[in-house]
Amino acid sequence: MKKLSVILAVIIISILAMSLMTGCTDEETTGPKLNVVASTSLITQIVERIGGDNVSVVNIIPPGQCPGHFDVKPGDIQQLADADLFLLHGWQGEQFSEELIATADNDELTVIRVNAMVGENDNWMTPAVQAAAVDKIAEALSQVDAANAGEYESAATDYKAIITAKETEVKNKLAVINPASINVLCADQQAGFIGWAGFNIVGIFGRPDTLTPQVVQDLVDLGRSENVTLVIDNMQSGADAGVAVAEDLGCARVILSNFPGGYDNTDTWEDTIDYNVELLIKALSE
Repeated sequence: MKKLSVILAVIIISILAMSLMTGCTDEETTGPKLNVVASTSLITQIVERIGGDNVSVVNIIPPGQCPGHFDVKPGDIQQLADADLFLLHGWQGEQFSEELIATADNDELTVIRVNAMVGENDNWMTPAVQAAAVDKIAEALSQVDAANAGEYESAATDYKAIITAKETEVKNKLAVINPASINVLCADQQAGFIGWAGFNIVGIFGRPDTLTPQVVQDLVDLGRSENVTLVIDNMQSGADAGVAVAEDLGCARVILSNFPGGYDNTDTWEDTIDYNVELLIKALSE
């Protein structure tokens, strides 16, 4: 009986030892994750996709909000104080960023501005600019975490293939409504995407606070002279900016989002571009 107890004890000790060794091996294999803070959901969704299990990423600006009207919260400061990498666009609207970086007081923090642009188009919802942003973010992750650079580059290549396929799919959907024949008035923050989609932009307008009665009247006059049938607003810069213009013209109006997550169930770039295109097609089909 005593011999049996000794054998059981040896077995239990062996199992515990193996468990401890396995735990150490897993930790050594995976290593600590790269802590990334992203200024917007445009950056966040790319980091999540190409970073995979190697990164932990948090987004600080809500996707339905304009970056230019973002107020820093104590939690945002703490996130940055604990981060390894801060990725932001560097847009003028992100003026909060310098104060946030200084307040976080993190000497170990790497700050990289991801200025993605193709020609004069800097709208990240367009496929070419999205692909350019993927390359820049993969480069940023690799710069800070060289050990996993190969994985970042491979995931970036896979995602760019998805972007190319989605571009073809979306263009085929839009071809049904012949966008080149449709004259539109468009919020300036949507001009890059709408131009890529093939619509004929006859005029653009800014945020609601720039639309004086005279500006609105000029837009209405332009819309009438150019036979505008659609007014396109941008959610994040003022969803109701074009309401008065559309009402005076008696034409359709849509509100598009420039950020994943702006609408429900649009957490990825593909979800967002699909939803925007559905809104456009629906508005012109009614």
